[in-house]
Amino acid sequence: MDQFTINLLFVGASFALYIGIAIWARAGSTSEFYAAGRGVHPVTNGMATAADWMSAASFIGMAGLIAFTGYDNSTFLMGWTGGYVLLALLLAPYLRKFGKFTVSEFIGDRFYSPTARIVAVICLIVASTTYVIGQMTGVGVAFGRFLEISNTSGLLIGACVVFAYAVFGGMKGVTYTQVAQYVVLIMAYTIPAVFISLQLTGNPIPALGLFGETAAAGGEGSVYLLQKLDQVVTELGFASYTEAHKDNLNMVLFTLSLMIGTAGLPHVIMRFFTVPKVSDARWSAGWALVFIALLYLTAPAVGAMARLNITNLMWPNGTSNEAVSVEAIQNDSEYNWMLTWQKTGLLDWEDKNGDGKIQYYNDQSDAMAAKAAENGWEGNELTKFNRDILVLANPEIASLPSWVIGLVAAGGLAAALSTAAGLLLAISSAVSHDLMKGQLTPNMSEKSELLSARIAMAVAIGVATILGLNPPGFAAQTVALAFGLAAASIFPALMMGIFSKRVNNVGAVSGMLAGLGFTLVYIFLHKGWLFIAGTNSFPDTVDGSLLGIQSTAIGAVGAIINFAVAYIVSMSTADTPQEIKDLVESVRVPAGAGGAVDH
Repeated sequence: MDQFTINLLFVGASFALYIGIAIWARAGSTSEFYAAGRGVHPVTNGMATAADWMSAASFIGMAGLIAFTGYDNSTFLMGWTGGYVLLALLLAPYLRKFGKFTVSEFIGDRFYSPTARIVAVICLIVASTTYVIGQMTGVGVAFGRFLEISNTSGLLIGACVVFAYAVFGGMKGVTYTQVAQYVVLIMAYTIPAVFISLQLTGNPIPALGLFGETAAAGGEGSVYLLQKLDQVVTELGFASYTEAHKDNLNMVLFTLSLMIGTAGLPHVIMRFFTVPKVSDARWSAGWALVFIALLYLTAPAVGAMARLNITNLMWPNGTSNEAVSVEAIQNDSEYNWMLTWQKTGLLDWEDKNGDGKIQYYNDQSDAMAAKAAENGWEGNELTKFNRDILVLANPEIASLPSWVIGLVAAGGLAAALSTAAGLLLAISSAVSHDLMKGQLTPNMSEKSELLSARIAMAVAIGVATILGLNPPGFAAQTVALAFGLAAASIFPALMMGIFSKRVNNVGAVSGMLAGLGFTLVYIFLHKGWLFIAGTNSFPDTVDGSLLGIQSTAIGAVGAIINFAVAYIVSMSTADTPQEIKDLVESVRVPAGAGGAVDH
């Protein structure tokens, strides 16, 4: 049986499972559509939250960014896991106790303002749509490879699948589908990592294998894996893998932006409305962190080991000898993965100097210039290696069994599709529940509300698919922009709503608009207006950026602006009404949660 057929079997079986669960758990009421009837066990909810969270950015993108950058991109790990601690301690139990369906509803009631609710809906839609672009990028990569079609065709097929199970299932269907998706994606991520760790270090636990020993160059003796990786990448003119190279300001701001963006992302917060009790919300966050840690502890090992394997394949006899030949790539089964990925348009090479070899090195390095001139090299000949393909290609690079490659196919799709569904649900509930029923047509029937939710979801899928064809970066980079937007707009409003009695409606609205406006404009100045390539005013680098801060890190600055504006405006305007102060006090007092209020 060929690899293509095996991939179809794994992906088809997993999809049949997801869609079957979605039909079985089809939402019949708005309570089930938005909050799964509030009957989800904390462990189940923690697993669903983990699947919701471990998106294409985590499964597909993060290890790729770590692999090709090293220590500097460990900020993704620190920011995303740290954010869950903030979420569990500062937000989840209080929001569950408030007893509403959506984040926008909490903001509208707490700040006693329909305007605040509408502004929160706008912030939510902007952040969630940016996030979905990153997911659809991952969907395109995964479908493109495993159906052996172009990236664009893969994206369009993936959009149809997301539409099928997200639109019909609602939160009830999505919750139980995501439990199945978590099981699939965590197996797909860890099983290849265990195989590769055993190959390279003899240790079956990848996180420990990362710090273990591997065969030294030439096969004589052993050396620490990270030490060997540092040696081979620096010999090829790349920056050392285990040292910091970024400036501390951007590193701190980026980590902070990811942390508070995590705590402010609406599709994650919505998960905590689905549990029966306030204490269950905190337990759900704790279980989610456990399930997430299984992947996040493995990711650095996946990245490092894949980078070493790729380098070894491109320089099979060591970096001091000849590079791999074009003939070997075309005829040796060990390199079949390169030919397969070339079809997607995400991997490519070119024999620039006509010597029949493909030299992979850093042609921007001054240290490599003399060696390149001496050997007649005319630039790096591995001309394209999209970071998002690394995890999906990893089992093929390591020559693992066909069933492992098929499992990774199913896992990559599970990761991208599970988060896309959660985000689309957040967008649809914001439009139908907060905007339509909450403001524009308060007397609409439950049936009409469900219909408007599904229409909003379909429109969101269409917009994300169009923008996903030309994303502003790799999957994880695009997602980081969404975290910045959530950090600058939603997180400060939630924090002030729970912990400050003094911040009033005018202050909250002013703060959200200032934070979102500043962050969005800054991102567009560096990434292009509406993410259209070529329309940016500044390069998105530390040296060339407007304030010396990259667009992925600006969310933390936007959050500070949000807090500052909200407090200054609140202190300059009327005090918060007494009933709102009592409401804030009741939310913070550790007692049971009231029943959900459905307007």
